[in-house]
Amino acid sequence: MNTIIYHNPRCRKSREALQILEDRGEVIEIIKYLDTPPSAAILSEIIAKLGIAPIDLIRKNETIWKEQFKGKALTDAEIVNAMVAHPKLIERPIVIKGNKAIVGRPPEGITSIL
Repeated sequence: MNTIIYHNPRCRKSREALQILEDRGEVIEIIKYLDTPPSAAILSEIIAKLGIAPIDLIRKNETIWKEQFKGKALTDAEIVNAMVAHPKLIERPIVIKGNKAIVGRPPEGITSIL
């Protein structure tokens, strides 16, 4: 079973999580989500696997969030659509193995689903 990582190579935490996966010999599918953003359906599946609300996957310190969305009463679907339109808002890295997923903050936490 492949391990999927939604990865941003410019992010130190994302690079650390990828290194952990490589060191453990995982078969990895790397998705550079800034280049290939997930659809709303895929992002909703990921959020379900994470067992969190969509708002909990938002990087709330991003300028896009502060300028366009902060303080607004948004539905879960609107939050998901914001992440699809602006993938920079998606917290990273996300590691998925089977039906389990985790946000790798801290990166060492990903070992709990491997």
